[in-house]
Amino acid sequence: MINSLFLNLPIKDLDTTKTFFGKLGFSFNEQFSDERTACLVLNENNFVMLLTEPRFKDFVSKEIADTTRTTEVLVGITAESRARVDELVDAALANGGSPANETQDHGFMYGRSFQDPDHHIWEVVWMDPAALTG
Repeated sequence: MINSLFLNLPIKDLDTTKTFFGKLGFSFNEQFSDERTACLVLNENNFVMLLTEPRFKDFVSKEIADTTRTTEVLVGITAESRARVDELVDAALANGGSPANETQDHGFMYGRSFQDPDHHIWEVVWMDPAALTG
């Protein structure tokens, strides 16, 4: 079993990215952050390492995807309610994010998405716990 997840994403501007996610209510683990990196805390075991492009290039040999033209990853996160999905995505759109995909409403599952300032697509989903046990 995996204990933790550290997803790594390249970013263009650290201050812009930290401000954006801070306005969405996320915090950062300063132990794993520096002038080129921010460790975004999703929860106690899951993190997104936001690395400036020069720092990200230290870890890869391939080109960094141009996220204005291509999609390299969909970042899926869950929310505790439909209302929280709306709150998070509305905050993203109000603070520099842009729309990504259409709203998905299947009754037992509800999701919306946004693009962060670096055009990474974040999908925020709520699932009815009763539907998972039935």
